[in-house]
Amino acid sequence: MGESVTFYHWLGLNVSYGGPDAPFTTMRAGESVINLRRVPNSAGNSRVRVILRVRGVDGLRGNLIEKGLLPTPLKDAEWGERYFEISDPEGFVISFAELL
Repeated sequence: MGESVTFYHWLGLNVSYGGPDAPFTTMRAGESVINLRRVPNSAGNSRVRVILRVRGVDGLRGNLIEKGLLPTPLKDAEWGERYFEISDPEGFVISFAELL
C-alpha cells in the first residue's frame, strides 16, 4: 500500500482516507477518486486493487452482463459504497463503486 500511495501522490492525488499502512485508502484529485485496497494473493502476499468510483453502478453492471461479461453481484459496503467487481482477461480485479 505504501508504494501505491506514493505513486498516486506523485500523480497528483492526496490521501483523504487511510494511508500508507492502511488496508484501504482513498486518494483524491479534485472530484476524481481512486480507492486502493490490499488484497492477499494466492501466495499469501498482498497486491493493490484499483476501485473506480462511478455514477450508475447498477446500470453499468447490467450493461456488462448484456455484453456477456460476468461481474460479481452488487454489494453495499459498510464504508458507504455500492460496488461490484470484474476480472480483466489477465485476471486483474477491477471494482466499480458508487456512493450510497
